Amino acid sequence: MANHKSALKRIRSSASKRLRNRYAAKTTRTYVRRLRATTDKAQAQELLKTVTSMLDKLAKKNIIHKKKADNNKSKLAKHVATLG
Repeated sequence: MANHKSALKRIRSSASKRLRNRYAAKTTRTYVRRLRATTDKAQAQELLKTVTSMLDKLAKKNIIHKKKADNNKSKLAKHVATLG
């Protein structure tokens, strides 16, 4: 167990940051699934804007890797483009 005040605080802050990061990542994954399930092109384009923004924020905060965000955005854009 940690013996220093700073180490105890670090444990507390790390736990709260971990929860916040998990929530953000899980929410983004839910939106990605929602976008993939959408068949309406207009709705998909609106969702794509939202999801792109969410992925960029996760990459900026190093919750996911930048290239993973870019790959996901590319695949989702292709998916939206194929919708009729």
